[in-house]
Amino acid sequence: MNLLEEKENIQFQLTDELIEQVELLIEEKNDKELHKLLDDFHYADIAEILDELNLEEAMYVIKLLDSETTSDILMEMDEDNREKVLKNLSAKEIAEEIEELDTDDAADIISELPEDRQQDVIAQIEDEDHKAEIRELLAYDEDTAGGLMAKELVKVYETWTVAGCMRRIRGQAKDVTRVHSIYVVDKQERLIGRLSLKDLITAKSDQKIAEIKNSNVDSVNVKDDAEDVIKVMQKYDLEAVPVVDDNQKLLGRITIDDIVDVMKEEADKDYQLAAGITGDVDSDDSIYQLTKARLPWLFLGLVGGVGAFLIMEGFQSAFSKYAVLFFFTPLIAAMAGNVGVQSSAIIVQGLANDDVKGSINSRLIKEMLLAALNGSILALFLFVFVWVTQGDVNTALAISTSLVVVIIVAGLIGTFVPLFLNKQGIDPAIATGPFITTSNDIFGILIYFWIAKLILGI
Repeated sequence: MNLLEEKENIQFQLTDELIEQVELLIEEKNDKELHKLLDDFHYADIAEILDELNLEEAMYVIKLLDSETTSDILMEMDEDNREKVLKNLSAKEIAEEIEELDTDDAADIISELPEDRQQDVIAQIEDEDHKAEIRELLAYDEDTAGGLMAKELVKVYETWTVAGCMRRIRGQAKDVTRVHSIYVVDKQERLIGRLSLKDLITAKSDQKIAEIKNSNVDSVNVKDDAEDVIKVMQKYDLEAVPVVDDNQKLLGRITIDDIVDVMKEEADKDYQLAAGITGDVDSDDSIYQLTKARLPWLFLGLVGGVGAFLIMEGFQSAFSKYAVLFFFTPLIAAMAGNVGVQSSAIIVQGLANDDVKGSINSRLIKEMLLAALNGSILALFLFVFVWVTQGDVNTALAISTSLVVVIIVAGLIGTFVPLFLNKQGIDPAIATGPFITTSNDIFGILIYFWIAKLILGI
C-alpha cells in the first residue's frame, strides 16, 4: 500500500516519511504529484506539514495551491511561520488570500501586519463590502466581542413571510460557513429573536416570521470582554452568539471555534503565569525574550530567599540550643508553599469558571476550617515522629503546632490573594505561582521560629 492509499484509510499523522516525500517533490518541482499528494489532506493537516518545511519550501506550496485552500492553511499555521510567509507575499497576494476568509479571520491576519502594510493590503481588496467590514472589525480591541466577531450571518426581518424568507436566505447562506441560527431583526436592524432551520421548514409558507420567531435570544455587547463572552457561551451551551451594540442593533456573531481559540490562549497564559513567566513566550523565542519573561519572578524568588535568611539569622540562639529546628525548616517552608498553591489554584479555577460566589469572608472561614483540619491530621503524624526520633515532647509540640498554624495562614493567603487581585482587575492566575510560594515561605519560616521560641522558651 502506497502513501496515497494509506492517507485515505487512517487518520492524518505527520511522519518523517511524509515530510521527506513533500520535500523531494518540491525539489523536483513535480507540481502534479505534489498537488495530488496534498489534495485530499485537510487544510489544517497541510498547515502542519508546512510548519515542518523551511520558508522557501513552504512558499513553494503556498504559491502552488489556490487561494481558497491556502487562505485556510495560513490561519492554521504556527503564528511565527505565518508571519514569515506573509512577509514574502505581496500586498496583492495577501489581499487575494484575505478575500477567501471570513471577516474575523481576515481581520486577524491583517492585524498581524505592520500598520503601513495593513493599508496596502486593504487597498488591494476588490470586494468593497468585505473591505468595509474588515475595517470595522480592526477598530475593535482584539480582547472584546467586537474583536472576535464575524460579520457573516443569516438574518431575516420580522415582516417577511416564510416563503419570502426561504428565498432570501439562500443568498446569505452562501457566505456563511456554518448556519447555527437565523437571527430576526426589526426595521431598525435591532435583534428581536431567532429561528432554527426546523422552525422554517415546519412553518406554513404564508406565515410571518414574527409569528414563529423565538424571542428568547442570548446576545453579547460588542464592548464585552472576551472572557465574559466565554462565560455566556459556556453557561447557555451556545455554538454561536449574536453581537449587538448599545441600541441592540445586530452587528455580527461569534462562533464556538473562535471561543475555543481564546480559551486556549488564556489557558496558555495562565499556565505561564502560574509557572512564574510573565508575557506570552514560547520555546522558539529569543534568549532575550525568554530572559525578560522569566527574570522578574526569579528575582522575586531571590528576594524571598534573602528574606528567609534574615529571619533565620534572627533566631541563631534557637538553632544553637535546638539544632533539630534547623532540619525541619525545609518541611515547614514546603508545606506552606504547597498549601498556598493548592488554595489559590482552587480559587483561580473557580473565578475562571465563574463559580466563586458569596463574600470573601465566607471563603476565608471555609478555607481556615479546611486548613485547620488538614493541618491537625498532618501535625499529629509529625508530632509522633519527632517525639519518637528526638525523645523530647516539647520539641515535638513546637514543631507540630507550628505546622498547623503555618498551614492555616498559607491557606488564608492562598485564598485571599487571588480574590483580592480579581477585585482589582488583575489576572488572579499570577497568584498560583512563585508569588504565593515565596510569600508563604517567608511567613511560614517566621511563624515556625516564633512559635518554637514561644513554646521552648528560647
